[in-house]
Amino acid sequence: MAQVIDAKGKVVREQETPAAFSGPTDGKANAIYRAVFRELANPRAGTASTKKRDEVRGGGRKPWRQKGTGRARQGSIRSPQWAHGGVVFGPQPRSYVSSLNKKERRAAMRAALSDKFQTGGIVVLDTTSLDLTKTKALATLLFGSPKAAKTGTRTLVVFATEELASVGTSLRRTGANLPRVAVTHTGELDVKDVVGIARLVLTTAAHDALVGKYTQESK
Repeated sequence: MAQVIDAKGKVVREQETPAAFSGPTDGKANAIYRAVFRELANPRAGTASTKKRDEVRGGGRKPWRQKGTGRARQGSIRSPQWAHGGVVFGPQPRSYVSSLNKKERRAAMRAALSDKFQTGGIVVLDTTSLDLTKTKALATLLFGSPKAAKTGTRTLVVFATEELASVGTSLRRTGANLPRVAVTHTGELDVKDVVGIARLVLTTAAHDALVGKYTQESK
């Protein structure tokens, strides 16, 4: 069940878990892992690069003769054991892109949201009379007081994409200075965001959008 809070943070009612998120989540751990792995890996640039011994400038001359010096034989000052020498098995430019089909990505998101709904990790925010102008107001709404916001539960606030120009703007502005609060919209919500946060606060529109999307897919 999810708690529904008003614009002052007061719990007004509890609502049943939507049918789309009431199914079992057993056996979905691998799909969630693959989705999170993809979301973390794909943004990586893959531009790390080192030079091998044949790519380092210099070192063409043998540093000393082969025998008679009492020292170990050396063929180049650009060998890996020398300072400024080539790197053995160092990183080379590569792509970290990981593919995952659309069906599995959506199954992972549904499983992650289902787990949050079923364990009480989701709160629904009624935005009917929401009027946020200061960070203090949002801190009080989410944590009870600005002081509690400094050590409170890490929270992700999600608004619907169509609310971007209204509620979304005020949420982002007032939440920018709260270190334990992040704000996003349903179009940017990732699996790693859901599983990596302790509490998910959905606006009424965001809740309805997610329920409608995954209810339609389950048919």
